[in-house]
Amino acid sequence: MANNKKTLVVIGGGAAGFFCAINTAIQNPALHIILLEKSTKLLSKVKISGGGRCNVTHACFSISEMSKKYPRGEKFVKKTFHQFFTSDTIEWFESRGVVLKAEQDGRMFPVTDDSQTIIDCLLNEARKYNIDIRMNADVQSIRKEEYEFELQLKNQKTLQADFITIACGGFPKSSMFDWLKDLGHTIEEPVPSLFTFNIPKHPIVELMGISVKEAQVKINGTKLKEQGPVLITHWGLSGPAILRLSAWGARELQQRNWDFTIQVNWLPTFNEETLREEILSQRKILASQKTINKNPFGLPSRLWEFLCTQSGIDENIRWAELPAREQNKLIKNLCAYELEVKGKTTYKEEFVTAGGILLGEIDANTMMSRIIPGLYFAGEILNVDGITGGFNFQNAWTTGFIAAKHIAAS
Repeated sequence: MANNKKTLVVIGGGAAGFFCAINTAIQNPALHIILLEKSTKLLSKVKISGGGRCNVTHACFSISEMSKKYPRGEKFVKKTFHQFFTSDTIEWFESRGVVLKAEQDGRMFPVTDDSQTIIDCLLNEARKYNIDIRMNADVQSIRKEEYEFELQLKNQKTLQADFITIACGGFPKSSMFDWLKDLGHTIEEPVPSLFTFNIPKHPIVELMGISVKEAQVKINGTKLKEQGPVLITHWGLSGPAILRLSAWGARELQQRNWDFTIQVNWLPTFNEETLREEILSQRKILASQKTINKNPFGLPSRLWEFLCTQSGIDENIRWAELPAREQNKLIKNLCAYELEVKGKTTYKEEFVTAGGILLGEIDANTMMSRIIPGLYFAGEILNVDGITGGFNFQNAWTTGFIAAKHIAAS
């Protein structure tokens, strides 16, 4: 290049891209840093995450525990987290005036409960370090020359770079990775993760809006099961337990074309045997009360009435008179309620894909490609994805930081 200033081009204006650009600039002010975003919006996922509050990370401070939250990439993040982990994320934002707080379930948000706080912090840092941000800059291809890269943009423009970080997020379709395959990289086929279960035409959807604090959901014919809050929606089931199941089962459920049967235990502290004993003792206590009106298990009353009706229990039947057949059916419906799932719905706008660049082709210590020196990857473009709860952002901060550290030192 004409001047001696080396150039880093970061592709992608999301969490990983910004974090890489900012941290490179902090550690090596001599670099010229260009950040390219193909759309008209920067940090759009940060904006909508956590219902507009931005779930920055998760309050887990054990690397081995945290890495278990990644259905894909567990071994990889176990290595990367040694360089930049949860406590580093908290400290990084706090040292810039953004204080984070942990909620009961471990999710961490800015104390302002507003994702704009995180966006403003990143934009201010980018301005402070003179990062050259260019919008509507859609990269079509990358070519490695002898000592530098040439990027071809959609608007016919070309850019030269000494280093490139690809942080453009995941893609839903395999063909969208073609420009990266052309560089010699292998793609793990993308499939959706973090989705809710569609249960069309089932009467349970009439209970939309009801949530159960603790339920266990199993996918029949697999080892997949999760426990946690479950929400009934107008199309089926959602909530943390369902989203975690969708992440762990992403590939398997895609192979089944999202057509499978689940079993819900609405009272996970019981199995059918222990529930039978409990019901026998409750029948003595509640003998004269109507079964449908008196729910001894703390379930939402509309769900209880629904399960009683589904078990064929007449609304005037008292606990003392409950016939054996109906009682058995109620026990089954409370502990192993079967539902046919047909299809999925993307969870809000938090689109996450399982799949991406094969991890064996990336050096976890530097985020550099093992195939092309000077080419780095960060964030969701890698075949790493976490369950819901701030884990995907932590991977973005970590990989962005590691790439920055290595580029700045180069």
